[in-house]
Amino acid sequence: MKRKMGDRKREDKKMKKEWPTIKSKSNLQINRLKGDDLFTIPSYLTSAESKAFINVAESIGFVHQGSLGPAKGEAYRDNDRISVNDSVLAQELWESGLNKIFSDFKIRGRIAVGLNPNIRFYRYTAGQRFGRHIDESADLGEGVRTHYTLLIYLSGNPGKSKAKAKNDNSPQDSLDQLVGGETVFYGPRNALVAEVPPTEGMALLHIHGDKCMLHEARNVIKGAKYVLRSDVAFA
Repeated sequence: MKRKMGDRKREDKKMKKEWPTIKSKSNLQINRLKGDDLFTIPSYLTSAESKAFINVAESIGFVHQGSLGPAKGEAYRDNDRISVNDSVLAQELWESGLNKIFSDFKIRGRIAVGLNPNIRFYRYTAGQRFGRHIDESADLGEGVRTHYTLLIYLSGNPGKSKAKAKNDNSPQDSLDQLVGGETVFYGPRNALVAEVPPTEGMALLHIHGDKCMLHEARNVIKGAKYVLRSDVAFA
């Protein structure tokens, strides 16, 4: 997971622009929705960083991604996507604060060592959603395997996260420009565990693989939902 000294060249040759510089964050707060299995980190990216990522992603160009749906044994999926392999970007995202958050995490004796260099960007516009599904663990080779999904919302209502655990009955504020698109998690017998509305710059992390909770991205009603996706790797 380590980058080579002096290697600052982006790995995707199609990249025409540099990703924004990500500032290291201090005093990050964790909002636990289900212990260490599901939590959010408000303001992991600044508003300026989030908007800059959207601008670069749009300049690259999204490609539509769909599925055959439950009738064919697949989760329903309708969104737009970009995928890049960039170990430098993964390292910068990791070192901006996630490395500290995961410093005490261990899974089967393994420790967190960084992010999957396969970075994905998702765009959901009005009418698009991702049906109920689970995220698989990925083998990255050399004894490195992913165990957490990382989602960073690049759009949404800035600074007003209303993520709710199942026992939280507080009302949700309407998002100023983005309506809908909540990430919703379910437990046994489809019991609601948490629903997380997109909030600009907020990171959401949940365990995946054999302990992954069933979850979905609800239909976007208005606006566009942008998400940066990677995975936390352990070795």
